[in-house]
Amino acid sequence: MDDPVPTLRAALRRYFDENGFGPDGGYTARWVKVKLGPLPIAFPNSAGRVRAVRYHDLHHLVTGYATSWVGEAEIGAWEVASSCRGFIAAWVLNLLVMPVGATLDPGAVHRAFIRGRHTRNLYGGPYDDALLDTSVEDVRSRLGLDQCGFAARPRDHLAFGIWCLVAAALQGVMALALFGPVALAISFIR
Repeated sequence: MDDPVPTLRAALRRYFDENGFGPDGGYTARWVKVKLGPLPIAFPNSAGRVRAVRYHDLHHLVTGYATSWVGEAEIGAWEVASSCRGFIAAWVLNLLVMPVGATLDPGAVHRAFIRGRHTRNLYGGPYDDALLDTSVEDVRSRLGLDQCGFAARPRDHLAFGIWCLVAAALQGVMALALFGPVALAISFIR
């Protein structure tokens, strides 16, 4: 029988199982593998990414955002809007996925961003047994996620637009870094 008021620790175990992430969520894996349509993509599971993804996974639990492309873009927008603080990997990964989800469901990503502007997240706080032993509902309440119907202010819309431009620029830089050398090599072959 499910615990009616699960702790983050119990909910995290279930989340790992339901998503096939393995018993440790993949935190000790050397590589992260994702599929972009039919294309498998792998990148190193850096210490900075692991540091950020531990909080990111807890954010999935307290926000309810899925692990689909749209869900990842929603949580990315929410984390950006509520500030990833000194977690550079979180900033980069969230900004890379935001435009993907915004293409698939722009309204959902915009609503998540507005929600993030009016709530808090766990970045910057301790990731320890005390946190993991706290109930999901207590953390939701502490972060302001038990509220609903956040009214978007003009400055929230402006911030969303600015962050979308930053995300698009980052995607452009990443595409150039990844595909620029290939294009250059092809030009020499011709």
